[in-house]
Amino acid sequence: MKLNSLYIALAFTLCCFLNQTVLAQKALEPKPSPMSVAAMKQGDAYVKVVYSSPHKRDRKVFGGLVPYGEVWRLGANEATEITLTEDLSIGGQNLEAGTYSMYAIPEDGKWTVIFNNALGEWGHYNYDDKKDALRVEAPTSKTEETYEPFTIMFNEAGTEMIMAWEDTKVVVPVSVTA
Repeated sequence: MKLNSLYIALAFTLCCFLNQTVLAQKALEPKPSPMSVAAMKQGDAYVKVVYSSPHKRDRKVFGGLVPYGEVWRLGANEATEITLTEDLSIGGQNLEAGTYSMYAIPEDGKWTVIFNNALGEWGHYNYDDKKDALRVEAPTSKTEETYEPFTIMFNEAGTEMIMAWEDTKVVVPVSVTA
């Protein structure tokens, strides 16, 4: 009788363990705006941009989903953040090494790209222009292909930060300051 109780308790424990193991192996659902990273290296300088990448999904992006003339978080979810290990010239203006939130004010024909000292922000809801470290204007251009996800990337030489979504592209020159 004691042996049967032991076997039953052991079988029950084994079933609970296997059930937990099976549940732990369940695949995660993909996020609608997954985290993405863009990085570049020039000499000793390293730049990393962390952002969430929303998708177009048959929506009109600029002038629709992302209104013209308003601050935008450059992606989705948390505000985009950029980390620089060296002082850089961005769009011809100096930006000191450090970590910044990035925002933009898209307009038809140009964007104002903003580097802000506030970190850990959700979206652009608490954006404070008094904390801006740098603002750079950059022209927009039309792309030959449609970018389904919002994308931030650097060219191969690391001299241009490129932001593209839908059929719009913005290129900001980047270089290490001496």
